[in-house]
Amino acid sequence: MPFPLDVPESELRKRRSEKWQAHPEDVLPLFVAETDVLLAPAIQERLTAAVSDGDTGYFTEVERFAGVAAHFYSRFGWEVPEELVVPVNDVGVGVRESLARVLPAGAGVVYSPPVYMPFGPWIRRAGLSPVSVPLIKYDDDDPHLDLIGIEAALAEGARAVLLCHPHNPTGVLHSTTELAAVAELAKKYDAVVVSDEIWAPLTMPGVEFTSFLAVSETAREVGLAVSSASKAFNLAGLKCAFVINGNPERFKVRRSALSGATGHFGALAGEAALVDSLDWLDQMRAALASNLDLMEKLMAEHLPRARWRRPDSGFVAWLDLRGYPGLGDDPAALFLSEGRVALSSGPAFGTEGKGFARLNFACSEEILTETFERIGRVAAAH
Repeated sequence: MPFPLDVPESELRKRRSEKWQAHPEDVLPLFVAETDVLLAPAIQERLTAAVSDGDTGYFTEVERFAGVAAHFYSRFGWEVPEELVVPVNDVGVGVRESLARVLPAGAGVVYSPPVYMPFGPWIRRAGLSPVSVPLIKYDDDDPHLDLIGIEAALAEGARAVLLCHPHNPTGVLHSTTELAAVAELAKKYDAVVVSDEIWAPLTMPGVEFTSFLAVSETAREVGLAVSSASKAFNLAGLKCAFVINGNPERFKVRRSALSGATGHFGALAGEAALVDSLDWLDQMRAALASNLDLMEKLMAEHLPRARWRRPDSGFVAWLDLRGYPGLGDDPAALFLSEGRVALSSGPAFGTEGKGFARLNFACSEEILTETFERIGRVAAAH
């Protein structure tokens, strides 16, 4: 098993987080975006020291963490000024607050399904209206943004575009050409772009990520980016993310209003991750790439009629199972009931997800292999 995806299942079963508690013990959980790793040593040491010292109070080092985030994020194509970074509780809060603070109530927000399930609810919780413009070729090797559809939605009155970049569940990186075009459309129609970039640190080896804010001056005029160390380093429960405000004169997304809910442990862990755990991150990316190599073999052996594309970033794979019509619109439901494997339901990502399922491959080779053996049997039976 490649490090750090080498934690035995017997140890993982002791965890009390959602991935390992949502289903009975006979179910292999490959659904929610947690990873089967131990914390990177620098993170573990920092949190252990804080607990030992009783350092469990409120977060206050706003400037320090903003500097850490700015320095780390500058690797993605643009030298990020520290003063533009706003620590927040998590990426969902960052997205919702960014939209709510820059748009009038009820404004339309364009998003591109099949996409991360909370996008529609986040938009509605911010008092805004979701406007669906699906990805083109989301079931092919070249998923991309529907720029004509996005322009039509903006021309009809939508006031924002919510990007998922890198995209979840397809794993595609939107090209700099696409992103620059979205920025120009936003400027043309006086709209804002909020880019959820939580998967940015997890590009596959040899793949480069470019932030939306890095593609042009126009992108910074119209945009905000939101990210976190949580996905890459398995820190979701510690509650720390950050917004990069490309245009603070226009967008009133302020530290004074949003940084108070940031988790102290989250910031401590985030600093240890983004400063002292980059070698560990490279090992994680290599392990994920190794699992993708294994998945190619497992797919060919156990799901030969299924289709998928290797993701450019992240640890989820978007499986097109429409070649097995007997699995129905929601193959994950049958995989759970008959195969005792929990994947994410394709239709949960939008109507475009009918016949699909999302699989979290941030697990050991043994778990991944058994998963495909089980779901392969279910598919064959249908």
